[in-house]
Amino acid sequence: MTDFNNLGLSPRLVDRLTALGLTQPTPIQAKAIPHVVEGRDVMGLAQTGTGKTMAFALPMVQRLNKHGKRAPKGCINALILAPTRELARQISESVHSLTEGGPLRIGMVVGGQSINVQIKRLEKGTDILIATPGRLIDLMDRKAVDLGLTQYLVLDEADQMLDLGFIHALRRISTQLPAERQTLLFSATMPKKMEELAQAYLTDPVKVEVTPPGRAADKVTQGVHFIDQKAKPDLLIERLDRHRDELAIVFSRTKHGAERLSRKLEGAGFAAGSIHGNKSQGQRDRALKAFKEGKLRVLVATDVAARGIDIPDVRHVYNFDLPNVAENYVHRIGRTARAGAEGAAEAFCAPDEFAYLRDIEKVMKLSIPVLSGEAPKGAAAKPAAKKQGGGNGGNNGRNGQRRRRSGPPRRKAA
Repeated sequence: MTDFNNLGLSPRLVDRLTALGLTQPTPIQAKAIPHVVEGRDVMGLAQTGTGKTMAFALPMVQRLNKHGKRAPKGCINALILAPTRELARQISESVHSLTEGGPLRIGMVVGGQSINVQIKRLEKGTDILIATPGRLIDLMDRKAVDLGLTQYLVLDEADQMLDLGFIHALRRISTQLPAERQTLLFSATMPKKMEELAQAYLTDPVKVEVTPPGRAADKVTQGVHFIDQKAKPDLLIERLDRHRDELAIVFSRTKHGAERLSRKLEGAGFAAGSIHGNKSQGQRDRALKAFKEGKLRVLVATDVAARGIDIPDVRHVYNFDLPNVAENYVHRIGRTARAGAEGAAEAFCAPDEFAYLRDIEKVMKLSIPVLSGEAPKGAAAKPAAKKQGGGNGGNNGRNGQRRRRSGPPRRKAA
């Protein structure tokens, strides 16, 4: 069986992993790390919860340590871009766990926090910067960050960045990066635009795939309820009541819907909270902390706010509203059955959401078992057209506005 010693990692890093309780690499780590250590560009495809963060963080930390030169003032040695604040925070925590006590300077810049404080920290130089695209653009506009010496670029959850319309931000960022760099792209799904993104940013990449794009985690039990929209809250309360002591995430398509639903669940006696784009960063952080500690048992979330939640104890995911972007369903149910655990995902499908369900099943190449109700008679057979922006979940784009998607630039323009 492959272990971290066989992946080209330094004994120091392997010892650090052992101290963290990590002894065996996940499939995506075992396949991607050797190529990254060799300096190759990599496009990694794997479902959520399979260890993608360590697949790029470990070899990056090793190469920076070997390089030995700290980032000059205002400069960045390695840049990791993530679509949401929550994912950026999760990546930052993972990187810090690998570099604790070492010389590398790690930074994180996201919206919802003081930009002046972030500017002050960046003045010293940053070896690894984790950033959301919108905030990084803000800092570039203020000439507070210099990407001219950046040796490594990571695009994490690249499919979500495309869906949120961050392509314009990525174009601006790419023009400030050196053409000679190592670029890593990781994603859980593979929409058509991803190939264009890969061609624009990667040079002769190694493609590493451990699960077919769109496939859910093997240990997620899925099911769908066909139900009228007005009856959904009562069914949700009934289902949640079966496991009040276990953690559950409930997905709403909109920010206002998530807040209303959270309050309704609180009124029904559940320890519930919510995270969405209308919440301040402090509120979102406190809700996630309470959920992780078990003080909250139910977290109602929008797609964007929930991306990056890595809590192994989540046993249940409820799609109260079906996503209008099929690939988001894969990400949603990936919040459970993480790190080899088991989980259950239930979808509530109203008559006007049936086309969304057909899109989801097409992406996943399976039929989701029916738990209750019947599919609407005479439902349209034509799959629903995708909508940009992934619903009204908010985002971390500049000024909180969605950006219209467009084709990415070619690598030579960087």
